[in-house]
Amino acid sequence: YIGIIIQNYGIFTYFIVFLIIFLESGMVLTPFLPGDSLIFVLGVFAAQNMLNVFSLFIFLSLAAVLGDTANYWIGKYFGGKVFSKSLLFRKDYLEKTERFYEKYGGKTIILARFIPIIRTFAPFVAGLGKMDYAKFLAFNVIGGIAWVSIFLFAGYFFGTVPFVEKNMTLVIFFIILTSFIPPIIEYMRHKRNST
Repeated sequence: YIGIIIQNYGIFTYFIVFLIIFLESGMVLTPFLPGDSLIFVLGVFAAQNMLNVFSLFIFLSLAAVLGDTANYWIGKYFGGKVFSKSLLFRKDYLEKTERFYEKYGGKTIILARFIPIIRTFAPFVAGLGKMDYAKFLAFNVIGGIAWVSIFLFAGYFFGTVPFVEKNMTLVIFFIILTSFIPPIIEYMRHKRNST
C-alpha cells in the first residue's frame, strides 16, 4: 500500500510513516504496527526515486528516538500505577526489572530495536525500572539510528535486485522471521542454563 499512499498523499507520506514508526516504538498498545518490514519497503521505494532516502532517514530516525522517549516517560509516570493496581504484576517483578536495567539496560535498549513487540515494551520497562534517563537516551539514539539505517539502506541498495523485486512478500516474511531468532536463541540458552 505504500505506492498508493505516495500517489495519494505525496510529501505527506513522510508524516504518515513518521507517525507509524513513532506509534510502533512509543505506545505499548501498538506493537502490531509494522517496523522493520515497513522501513525496508520504504528503502525500496526510495531506490525507485519515489521517496528521498535521506529525508526518510531523518524522519524515521527521529520517529524511532522520539517514540522510545515517549514510551520511557509513559513507563516512568504510569508504570508504577499499573503495578500497584494490577493483580498480575507484583512488587518483586518491578524490583527485578530495576536490577535488570541497572545491569543490562543499554544493551537491551539497542538490541530490542531489532525484535518486534519487544522493541515496544523495552523503553516502557526502562522507564518503569527507573533506568537513568541520560543513559537511556544515549542508547536510544544509537539503537534508533542503527535500526533505521540497517533496514532503510538494505531496502535502498538491495530492493532493486531482480530477485528481491520479484519476491518482495517472501523477503518481508524473511525479515519478520529472522527478527525472532535472537529471542529464541536467548530463550534456549536460558533453558539450557537453568537445567
